[in-house]
Amino acid sequence: MNKPELLVTPGSVDEIKKQIEAGADAFLIGEQRYGLRLAGEFNREQINEAVTLAQEYGKKVYVAVNAIFHNQIANELDDYVAFVKETGADALVFGDPAVIMAVRETTPGFPLHWSPETIATNYYTANYWGRRGAVRAVLARELSMDAIIEMKEHAEVEIEVQVHGMTCMFQSKRPLLGHYFEYMGNNMEIEKRQGTQNMLLHDEERSNKYPIYEDINGTHIMSPNDMCIIDELQDMVDAGIDSFKIDGVLQTEAYRIEVTKLYRKAIDLCIDNPDQYEDEKEQLLQAAEELQQEHRPLDSGFFFKETVY
Repeated sequence: MNKPELLVTPGSVDEIKKQIEAGADAFLIGEQRYGLRLAGEFNREQINEAVTLAQEYGKKVYVAVNAIFHNQIANELDDYVAFVKETGADALVFGDPAVIMAVRETTPGFPLHWSPETIATNYYTANYWGRRGAVRAVLARELSMDAIIEMKEHAEVEIEVQVHGMTCMFQSKRPLLGHYFEYMGNNMEIEKRQGTQNMLLHDEERSNKYPIYEDINGTHIMSPNDMCIIDELQDMVDAGIDSFKIDGVLQTEAYRIEVTKLYRKAIDLCIDNPDQYEDEKEQLLQAAEELQQEHRPLDSGFFFKETVY
């Protein structure tokens, strides 16, 4: 049985070493200029350091180039893609076909992971991009367990599934927070809003609090709950899902490391001792719940309910 990769989103090069010790197999990093909703900002020097460190331990690094590109940044892709290839990174994560064109121009054959957010919902489209250079599809967070397993059965590419963390509900390229503070007469520099963890939209009617933050890619509003299916991994392991992702955006380093340890144990049990996993999965879920902030309960996302588009 294939053991799924445990993919995490570190906040720094220093955290990568700790995540390796916690059991992570691969890391998603990058620059905000080219990648969406990253847990940390990695400049070119830090990307080089991260790849070197990961390779020392036999781990993988994927670089996010999945932002919404306008002409100015699209014109920079040839140079950036060539740089990423030179670092020895294992793949580029992309959503825009402009990245494929840059790869064909500068680094033919460089592995690509197709990650178009909410539109990765069927295996036909995943296979379409597979025939154009993608080796992996990063599935939409809004899919049910049955749909995920069906996609794996028919996919010609690897399948990556987020199993823990926030989900983006809304993105605008406009600096909506900046406009709001300007309107209120309380100007606030964008640097002070990047990565802020205590800005929430409060829906009093539903008692929900939605994290909101702004970076150079615009304004992002996140889900009020964190997805967690640490107690529901066995079916996807049995189906051969290739990669389980923990999204650690807007979380602390300590939180990300502890969650990685829990999923490392869960995945290993699913492979080596499924009966023991069944006995311990409720304890693993309880341990995950104990890590949560009071205003961020855990739920199972859309894994067991239908999404209506």
